[in-house]
Amino acid sequence: MMNSTQVLRSYALWAPLYDKVFGRLFAGPRRAAIDAAERVGGRVLEVGVGTGLSLGLYSRRVRVTGIDISRPMLDQARARVAAEGLRHVETLLEMDAAHLAFPDNHFDVVMLQYVVNTVPDPEATLAEAARVLRPGGEIVIVNRIGAEGGPRRAVERALMPVTERLGWRAEFPWDRFERWCAATPGLRLVERRPMPPFGHFALIRFAKAPV
Repeated sequence: MMNSTQVLRSYALWAPLYDKVFGRLFAGPRRAAIDAAERVGGRVLEVGVGTGLSLGLYSRRVRVTGIDISRPMLDQARARVAAEGLRHVETLLEMDAAHLAFPDNHFDVVMLQYVVNTVPDPEATLAEAARVLRPGGEIVIVNRIGAEGGPRRAVERALMPVTERLGWRAEFPWDRFERWCAATPGLRLVERRPMPPFGHFALIRFAKAPV
């Protein structure tokens, strides 16, 4: 089972390599997620902001807060904000995604890019995202969707001990999102769209009912 210590250790190692490995590979899904957030606008919370790869892509019409549990990743994000003069980024904070230090109904958009399968307790992280989201806002997710069955599911399960040591889980099937949404009052799925590479990823949007 993944735990916070394991995640911190993994992303301290990933920090100097992250942009080179994942920057171009996930550029398309990252742009699609930000476009979805921009359609809502207002105050955006980036959960798992990492090295800040997304921060420069937002328009100056939104205000962005980023959080991450990894200090080495946040150090790079802060350096990026300073170097690029990203004044729409209000603050970057070291914080556990499963225990957000924000009040209820605080953000117009909560963004989780490649985060849900990298945290020790995905459902707790999603619950916190829903809690801090204002009524009428959206949770925007980009995530790898695990296989529901067949050979790929078996391979994903077999790889879990390896991928967890690298900082993510290979297996995260769609039905976990479905069960969480069904158990969260006022939340509904508004979009699930396949994303590259290989169609194993998806852009997912949940909307919180207006008051």
